[in-house]
Amino acid sequence: MVIKNTQDYVKSLCYGETTGHDWWHVLRVRNTAIKIAEIENADLEIVELSALLHDVDDWKFKEKSEANEGIAEKWLKKNKIPAKKIELILEIIECVSFKGSGVETPMRTIEGKIVQDADRLDAMGAVGIARTFAYGGSRKRELYNPEEKPEIHSSFEDYKKSKSHTINHFYEKLLLLKDRMNTETAKKMAESRHSFMLEYLNRFLEEWEGRD
Repeated sequence: MVIKNTQDYVKSLCYGETTGHDWWHVLRVRNTAIKIAEIENADLEIVELSALLHDVDDWKFKEKSEANEGIAEKWLKKNKIPAKKIELILEIIECVSFKGSGVETPMRTIEGKIVQDADRLDAMGAVGIARTFAYGGSRKRELYNPEEKPEIHSSFEDYKKSKSHTINHFYEKLLLLKDRMNTETAKKMAESRHSFMLEYLNRFLEEWEGRD
């Protein structure tokens, strides 16, 4: 029951969210993580709980409500998850997100590697493109500004402070993800999504410059 209860709880927290980090994002990450975990022989309960809770304490939403802090830990304790599993799940949640092109975010466990891969896969391909523009719009960022070049963020603080236009985000994050996948399963899945993003960017720039 804890998985079903967690699913319902997270859905109640983020259903209708408009930055691309909504319930459907969580569900896709959870489903992809399960798919990879079954191939990689990981602990499914840790993978599924981590995937479901991976965004509830995310820094991108702290400005909306500081009360969000510690949601995952409180929920896991309330549902009497064993302390060792809580520790593993919180470790995964802490490290899962991309924190800048110059920042390493290694995962210690196979479960963490799987959830991180699933989250990164959802930032790629057609869905990743849609989510990127949704997030950029929510932050009132320019669509594209050819005078503003991509940056290599050497710290998490620099990455969080970035106000760069949305197309730059492809070069600062999305196109880097293919080579940062942990599992062989995710590496294979990332290939076509990466190729699609390159095709999209080529078409975008052709139309922007009137070369189409």
